[in-house]
Amino acid sequence: MAWVKRLILWAWSVLTTPAATIGLGVLTLGGFIGGVMFWGAFNTALELTNTENFCVSCHEMHDNPYEELTRTIHFSNRSGVRATCPNCHVPHDWTDKIARKMQASKEVWGKIFGTIDTRPEFLEHRLGLAQNEWARMKANDSLECRNCHSAVAMDLQKQTPRAAAIHTQYLLPGKATCIDCHKGIAHELPNMQGIDPGWKMPKELEGTQTSIGNPIDDLSRAMAEIHTQQF
Repeated sequence: MAWVKRLILWAWSVLTTPAATIGLGVLTLGGFIGGVMFWGAFNTALELTNTENFCVSCHEMHDNPYEELTRTIHFSNRSGVRATCPNCHVPHDWTDKIARKMQASKEVWGKIFGTIDTRPEFLEHRLGLAQNEWARMKANDSLECRNCHSAVAMDLQKQTPRAAAIHTQYLLPGKATCIDCHKGIAHELPNMQGIDPGWKMPKELEGTQTSIGNPIDDLSRAMAEIHTQQF
């Protein structure tokens, strides 16, 4: 226990010595200010990398996925609400965002060594790139989709009868997530031959006439079928 006593005496001598106390205070204050400046610079740089301008600053992104995005409803629509690259590809939660940034280091490596430098190379890797994003969004329950599209805010009366029925039977109960059905809405699909789309038309909806009647009638029929199956 002698070393503990010596440590306490040393700490007391430091705290009771004016020069040492001032030096310790300056060091603490300097460390605090330096930490604030570092955090501000780090967070500013982080947010700059979460802009669409940054995403499309390299020609690989601008000439391929971004060009495809400009031809979709997520880019131009009647409401004027536009989804940018980070809205769908960067998690909003801070910890998940940092993890995604660490994963993006592989993309920097690919940029440096020209892994995908031309349109043919992009098409060659399209399936793998798409599958990575599908798996990521499947794992997080389409979190980026849900940041803008809320299931509880859906007006099913304004949806097509088929969409209203499917959302009622599969999305609302949590049997399926957005990306299961909505692949290829922001970028062109890869060659899907032999690829499991992840969701198939339910047998109970195959061959049904959903164009007859109004959405309320079709939704009521779908709900009645669900209750019949459950009870």
